[in-house]
Amino acid sequence: MKIGRFQVMATLQAARAYCLGKSLEEAKSFGLNRAIFYAAAKKGFKPKLIKGPSKLAFERMKIPKEKIEKIKETFGIEHIGDEIAYSVEIEGKKYYVIGDEIQTPEKFEKQIERRFGGKWEKAFNEAVEICKSYEKGILLSQRSFYEIVYKPRRDILSKKWSEEI
Repeated sequence: MKIGRFQVMATLQAARAYCLGKSLEEAKSFGLNRAIFYAAAKKGFKPKLIKGPSKLAFERMKIPKEKIEKIKETFGIEHIGDEIAYSVEIEGKKYYVIGDEIQTPEKFEKQIERRFGGKWEKAFNEAVEICKSYEKGILLSQRSFYEIVYKPRRDILSKKWSEEI
């Protein structure tokens, strides 16, 4: 299976968030969120008013009704350096929201990890090492991360990781 730019972006963004102190679960949520964001931006999406996760999103996650209101109260803006993303808190962890969908580690596994055929952890470790090789200021800057870390290696990593699987 081919690893495309979407999977490279998600993996590098997850590594970025992880290097900036997010848990692995939170990092996966952020990585998928940013990959979706950039893919949508590339296609010229028109943002809509964000009100938080939909009822359907909570149903899909099998969250009990009595917990939903408490989670909705945590909906807000999370800063990763100079970048912002909408998030909610579930059981003490931040999960990122795009549109009305919560990006969960399970969604990350389905959309990203599975493409790697069991080799995602190796790719993620490589992505972490790449991120660690830059000063923190580059990781904190949306533009610098995109221009300096992601853009020069997106096709190289896509090819390399595709060949490894």
